[in-house]
Amino acid sequence: MTDESVALAEAAALVGAAAPAVVRDLISQLVEAGHGGWVVGGSLRDVLLGRAPADWDLATDALPERLVSLFPGAVYENRFGTVAIRRSGELFEVTTFRTEHEYADFRRPHRVEFGEDLVADLARRDFTVNAMAWGRGPADADAGALVDPFGGLEDLAAGTLRAVGDPDARFGEDALRMVRAVRLAATLGFALEPGTLAAIAANAPLVDRLSGERIGAEFAKLLAAPKPSIGLRLAEQAGLLAVISPQLALQRGVSQNKVPGEDLWDHTLRTVDAAPADRPIVRLAALLHDIGKVETLTDGRFPHHEAAGAARADELLRRLRYPRSAADEVVALIHHHMFTTAPTLTDAAVRRFIMRIGRDRLDALFALRRADDAGSGSEGDDPALTAFIGRVQAQLTASAPLNRGALAVDGNDLMSELGLVQGPRLGLVIEELLDHVIADPGLNERGSLLLLAQGILADMYEDPAAS
Repeated sequence: MTDESVALAEAAALVGAAAPAVVRDLISQLVEAGHGGWVVGGSLRDVLLGRAPADWDLATDALPERLVSLFPGAVYENRFGTVAIRRSGELFEVTTFRTEHEYADFRRPHRVEFGEDLVADLARRDFTVNAMAWGRGPADADAGALVDPFGGLEDLAAGTLRAVGDPDARFGEDALRMVRAVRLAATLGFALEPGTLAAIAANAPLVDRLSGERIGAEFAKLLAAPKPSIGLRLAEQAGLLAVISPQLALQRGVSQNKVPGEDLWDHTLRTVDAAPADRPIVRLAALLHDIGKVETLTDGRFPHHEAAGAARADELLRRLRYPRSAADEVVALIHHHMFTTAPTLTDAAVRRFIMRIGRDRLDALFALRRADDAGSGSEGDDPALTAFIGRVQAQLTASAPLNRGALAVDGNDLMSELGLVQGPRLGLVIEELLDHVIADPGLNERGSLLLLAQGILADMYEDPAAS
């Protein structure tokens, strides 16, 4: 037995031991019906890497209509040959072998032909590590075999991401594969094979043809990687970043007084890596927190870059179709990330900071600041930041009134006691009352606030501009 045969047998045994009983049962049902059943794609790759698969996808020579007849309750999902089968409370996708033609939009095939050959189906996949299959055909033994026609096992062992066959052809068929390549490089910790990387650089402009939501989805997965900088650096080197976000790409070569020998792009990458991996909003804000620096560069400084950055980030996130609530939070974090922690701030200023940021965003903003500090070369928490966070927490613990709802009076009180009516004047009075209470929480009792409101109204009536 050759070394290659031994490796295939050992890998097949590993997958067989890891495959859930329900997956083995689906394969057995397909085989008993005279068809092949094979585990394919990322689940197989992850098992061989010792990772837990997110799902188990299967492929077969059975046509979609045949699958629907074999598995009662199955649903034919789309014209690309995928049938969804629910078993044991889980959904499994089984796709008919395909031969695809005419990729008119650089994303999905204009026409699909179903096939009967497993190797031909694997040949149309993106990368060798995703172009393996485990299972059996109707004439095969029960144990299950690993089929690896393109050297995926060898590339897995070497930590190499390589396109199947001609990389120019693969990326011309589906331009999203280029973005997926840098994402997988980050999530798997793999290196891009030189020919594959060169093909990405040559075909990068095709990414402009993709929908924003598909790019955004890949970027979200990339930012969840243990070290996103691996994929982001590759995206910049291959020209993908210049297509997706020219403002980010322009950070390369812009100097700033952070880590010696590193530029603005290096700072951004350090900041992203330092942001908590389990907080996608903070990771995304870390990537975009200095996106406004290039356009505001003046005499070696970046005045008001946080405001420009918030605007540019909003534009990019809208184009990438991020959920509006998530995008709004990222934009707010960027807009406020340059907050001061000076010990000379009064308690009233700290309370105004809390009101301006909002309780729900404080922790994320502090996490972004810590990541930004780490991206600037700092080791450990900044003592000034730690002290400021302590002051913020003290105000929160003291239940200081920080919004209209915390006032001891409301609009109804002001209308009944002072004769005010609904309208702008009522809103102005409440806002001024809140400002007084933030400055001095002791004023937050009904009688004091009504007296203050009476004085505020008197001033308004004397100032025609306020009426």
